[in-house]
Amino acid sequence: MNETVARRLTGLAGIASAAAFIVEVPLYFIYSGPPPDSNVLARLLIGILGLAFQIVFVTAFRELVKAVNPAYEWAGTAAFATGLVYSTIILVSSGLEAGAVIAADHPIDPTITVSGTYILYGSISRLMLALFLTTVGYGISRTNLLPRWTGRSAFVLAGVNLVFVPSLFFGNTPAHFYAANGWGTTALMGAIFSYWMLALGISTYRSATRRAPAHSPALQH
Repeated sequence: MNETVARRLTGLAGIASAAAFIVEVPLYFIYSGPPPDSNVLARLLIGILGLAFQIVFVTAFRELVKAVNPAYEWAGTAAFATGLVYSTIILVSSGLEAGAVIAADHPIDPTITVSGTYILYGSISRLMLALFLTTVGYGISRTNLLPRWTGRSAFVLAGVNLVFVPSLFFGNTPAHFYAANGWGTTALMGAIFSYWMLALGISTYRSATRRAPAHSPALQH
């Protein structure tokens, strides 16, 4: 995969993933009590599609780092591995939620009822996402493949995620900001990551357009 293709694929996958997550998050706040099954299953389906695009993103990002500077291929591989682990954790959590909702004979709030997802969505996801963002930020800053703000913002967001890792000690009330499944730990951090991913995807895709002329046959002659 050449650099231009890698930039375009990484950018498009990032934009698609972010768009799905941005649509998904507000669906958690429509109902004050247990939401209808249709709401839960719809938001989970949208999230699953977003995670599929995210897997494409981390795969393409690894190829992009390799194309820009092969010496830092290991950083791209680290970002790929941690991003894949993060996506897998959320997919498992989504499956647990969907299964509980489908099996229940009455509306349930899976953010409370499905206790197995408390730290999967919370502390575990926050730690894995922090590792992913750190490796992405490192790969960007060392290879200069994108503007400096992308790498620096990745480091900042990684630090913010780490702050929420100890949230597993603070109960299981979704209405609380800092709890194992609190809205700050899960929804807010997910929303911030979504908009960051959108900005990163746009920046990456635009970088392919800016760099394309440098590889044109006319300029090489």
